[in-house]
Amino acid sequence: QVQLVESGGGLVQAGGSLRLSCVASGRTFSSYIMAWFRQAPGKERDFVAAISRSSMTTDHADSVKGRFTISRDNAKNTVYLQMNSLKPEDTAVYYCAARPALGILTHARAYDYWGQGTQVTVSS
Repeated sequence: QVQLVESGGGLVQAGGSLRLSCVASGRTFSSYIMAWFRQAPGKERDFVAAISRSSMTTDHADSVKGRFTISRDNAKNTVYLQMNSLKPEDTAVYYCAARPALGILTHARAYDYWGQGTQVTVSS
């Protein structure tokens, strides 16, 4: 069992940056694949980025490649999402997710644990 708490969301102008953080409880954080998803009003929850247990492998959605970067610090039980060059279409609630297995997957149903979400709003 792991509990996830996101922070770092807010209101930013287009072109700006934000860094989201997700802190996990428990002593087995390094055994989890970690990911970020986002959900805009009236839309499905979409994959944003994921990172392997050792940080050797990452995957980013095409819509955020070159702008967003996922990273993790296993000593701090924390995963980050650095978001640069933000666009209004990035506006959504961003969720941190974890799965206790090998392999990065991009489907939300593959993840067992979820945070409560943090709102990101990008104004034009």
